[in-house]
Amino acid sequence: MTTSAGRTPARHSPKSLRADVTGSLRDAEPRVFWLDRADRPEPRPALTAPASADLIIVGGGFAGLWTAVLAKERDPGRDVLLVEGDRIGWAASGRNGGFCSASLTHGRENGARRFPGEINQVDELGRRNLDEIEESLRRHGIGCDFERTGSLSVAVEPYQVALLRDSGEPVLDQSGVRSEVNSPTYLAGVWNRHDTALLHPARLAWGLAATAERLGVRIAEETSIRRIRKSASGVSLTTGGGVNLTARRVALGTNAFPSLLRRTRLYTVPVYDYVLVTEPLSASQLASVGWRNRQGVDDIANQFHYYRLTPDNRILWGGYDAVYHYGRHVRPRYEQRPQTFAKLAGHFFVTFPQLEGIRFTHRWAGAIDTCTRFFAFHGTALDGRVAYVQGFTGLGVAATRFGAQVMLDQLDGQQTARTSLGLVRRRPLPFPPEPFAYAGIQLTRAALAAADRSEGHRNLWLRVLDRLGLGFDS
Repeated sequence: MTTSAGRTPARHSPKSLRADVTGSLRDAEPRVFWLDRADRPEPRPALTAPASADLIIVGGGFAGLWTAVLAKERDPGRDVLLVEGDRIGWAASGRNGGFCSASLTHGRENGARRFPGEINQVDELGRRNLDEIEESLRRHGIGCDFERTGSLSVAVEPYQVALLRDSGEPVLDQSGVRSEVNSPTYLAGVWNRHDTALLHPARLAWGLAATAERLGVRIAEETSIRRIRKSASGVSLTTGGGVNLTARRVALGTNAFPSLLRRTRLYTVPVYDYVLVTEPLSASQLASVGWRNRQGVDDIANQFHYYRLTPDNRILWGGYDAVYHYGRHVRPRYEQRPQTFAKLAGHFFVTFPQLEGIRFTHRWAGAIDTCTRFFAFHGTALDGRVAYVQGFTGLGVAATRFGAQVMLDQLDGQQTARTSLGLVRRRPLPFPPEPFAYAGIQLTRAALAAADRSEGHRNLWLRVLDRLGLGFDS
């Protein structure tokens, strides 16, 4: 995830980091807070025998789960099978911050620059999508701690105050923003009251899976797909265990993992995002921070933080480092990075010095399916029998539902307001193959860090990327 250009706040410089962060991290378990629950559903059995369906969905994250639910709502008689290579919601869908944003384009500015003629329509579709998510959760009785709190974007350097004022949104001055969330680092802020909800992402995934099953969807876990190809009857898939599956249509929601379609493999890279969660705040600690309106918060630098209160009043604190590993690999060993956790902890205590002494209980990371335009792209393959959506770039909690709608439109052969969008019809530029992808991403990260140290001034490399439509902005 990226935000408007800005200098790394002075509070994040090495000299400002607290020396006692080791103690705050000592008891932090290398587990995902959202998934670390006694009520996590038991795994469903893997597929061990050949199967067929009208629609097979590959991937048990939000994209696949929304596709399953919406497919049955559109056509209750449709036979739907969802297969997941691990556990429902175990990857990005269960590891994110739980920010459910109305934006489909990683911010209006990013979308307007790429699709200026349709940004108003896209924004309206995004707001409608968020409203429909809220309605679906209520109708299906999915309990995922949904809170329509909005989001608070904060300036922590003087030049960032000007950026907020240029946004056209009402700006809270220093006292106003600190009355919402009390940090000595805040200089101003914008509270978008209706654009974001907060939720428990793992409970959303589990609730969608249970809803899909009530509607008649079959779900198999621990069932990876290794091959997809066209067949006389539609599409043939082969599992990692050698089991053959057949379907009339297939929807792919594999996102950060290597695509089953060779044609799309260069369009995304997996970038690791790191997260900490504190122990629950005491009543006095929570009072010292304020946060009565429980907004999600982010600061507006290139290397930025996002944070929020959990339902039991912990603080989830993530972002800043976005790490790409050579070769586009998604591997468990990338999920623990001590130097990043120490950096995040130091930044936390500079932002909230009144919470000195609090401990972190969980530390983890997840892979974000990043594309060069920073929001999802769509397409079909195998003569329209396969649809895919990927490249959410950290914006998938809500946008996956819109992506599911597009995939179903495409597979059903429907021309809709969604499928007519240039946003849907056009794909972003691909990343180059290795070693050029790694070199380019590292050069870009260094340039963004330099911009953060120089009041947002973008060097020649970043300006070239901007001209190519690859600039980091949202």
